[in-house]
Amino acid sequence: MKQIIPFSRYFLIASLFSLSLVIMSSIGYFSRGFNLGIDFQAGLLQEVQFAPTAFNMTYNGPGNASVIFSRTSLDIVVSGAAADEQTYRFPFSSYISQGELVRGLNTIEGFSATQPSAPQAGSATLIQSALSSALLESENPYTLFYLPPGSPPIRIEDVRAALQPLGQVAVQVLGIPEERHFMIRMEDSELGGGLGGAQAEMIMEALESNFGRGGVVITRSDYVGSRFARDLSNQALGLLGMTLIVILAYCSFRFKLQFAIGAVISLIHNGIITIGFIIWSGMEFNTITIAAIMTILGYTVNDTVVVFDRIKETRRIYPDDTFLDVLNRALSETLSRTIITTVSTMLAVACLYIFTTGGMKDFALALMVGMVVGVYSTIFIASSFVLFYDNRAKNRNEKKRQTTFVKA
Repeated sequence: MKQIIPFSRYFLIASLFSLSLVIMSSIGYFSRGFNLGIDFQAGLLQEVQFAPTAFNMTYNGPGNASVIFSRTSLDIVVSGAAADEQTYRFPFSSYISQGELVRGLNTIEGFSATQPSAPQAGSATLIQSALSSALLESENPYTLFYLPPGSPPIRIEDVRAALQPLGQVAVQVLGIPEERHFMIRMEDSELGGGLGGAQAEMIMEALESNFGRGGVVITRSDYVGSRFARDLSNQALGLLGMTLIVILAYCSFRFKLQFAIGAVISLIHNGIITIGFIIWSGMEFNTITIAAIMTILGYTVNDTVVVFDRIKETRRIYPDDTFLDVLNRALSETLSRTIITTVSTMLAVACLYIFTTGGMKDFALALMVGMVVGVYSTIFIASSFVLFYDNRAKNRNEKKRQTTFVKA
C-alpha cells in the first residue's frame, strides 16, 4: 500500500508562504513596474541589421526605372512615356554571385551598378533598405546591402550602449545572433508627439558612429501610436480574464463549485507569482511573456484537473473516510505522476533555455518558474481551498442541525 503523506498539515504554512510571495509581487508591481517590451510601447519602431554595403545602382536612361526586390530575384521595371514598359528579371539561381548580378544589371540601357564590395558573395545574401525609394534616380543611388557568411554576432548590450544618449530606447534581438538583426523602439514620450522622422535619422547616426558608416541597414520603419499599444495591453488583460472565466465554467461543470473556485484561485496565485518573478528579475514584459503566462495557466489547470479527478474517484472508493483522509490519499497517489510529468517537461524547457537567446530564453525561464509554482499551488493552494470550503460547509450544517434540534 502506498504511503499516505499528510499534506494537509502544511496547508496553513504554505498559505502564509504564498501570501508573502503575493505581497512581494504586489510591492514589485507598484515600486518597480513592468519592464515593458517593444510590443507594449508606443513610438518609433525600427528593425535594423548590421550589414555592409554591397553596391549602388542608378538609372539615367529613357523613362523611369524601379526596383522590385525579393528573396529569390531582383527585377528592374522600366516604364514611362519615353520608353516601352519592360521588366528585366535577374533570378538569384542564375546570377549566383554579386559580381554576376552586377554584370547582368549593367547590360540594361542607362543603368549603372557600381563594383560590388564582395563580388564572390552570394546574391541571396543581399538585403534591401526599407528607406530606399523603389524609383531609381541618377542623383540618389539605390543601395543594396549584404550579410557576409560567418559574420560575428553583435551584442545587444553594445547596441543599447550606442543608443543610450538618445534617451529611453528599447532593443530586442530578432532571429539568431549571427543574423545581427535587432528591433529598436523609441518611446512616444521621447518623440515629443512627432512622427519620428528626425529620430530615425538620430538612431541611424548613433549606430553608424559606433559600428561604422555604411554598415547599418534599416529593414523596417514604422510609427506605432499610443492607442495601438494601449489596445494591445487591454487585449492581453481581457485574454487572461476570459481564460479564468472559461476554466471556472469547465471546472464547475466537471466538479463542484468549490473545486472550480479552488482551481481559479490557484491560477490567479500562479499568475501573480510568475508576474512578480518577471518584475523582480527585470525580464521584458512583451507578447512572448503573455504567451508564457498563458502556457503556465494551461499546464497548471491540467495538473489541477487530474488531482481533482483523483479526489472524486477516491471519495467514491472510500465513502466512509473523512474528506481530509480522501484528500491526502488522492494527493499522495498523484504525487509521483505530477513529479515525473513536470520533470520531463522541464527537461525540454531547460534545453530551450540553454540553447536559445533573446525572447525565447525569457519564455523558457518564465515557463520553468511557472511550472514549479503550478505543481506547488495544485497541492497546497487549490486543494487547501477545497478542504477549507468542505470544513466550512460541515460547520454550517452542524450549526443548522443543532439549531433545528433546539427548536424541536
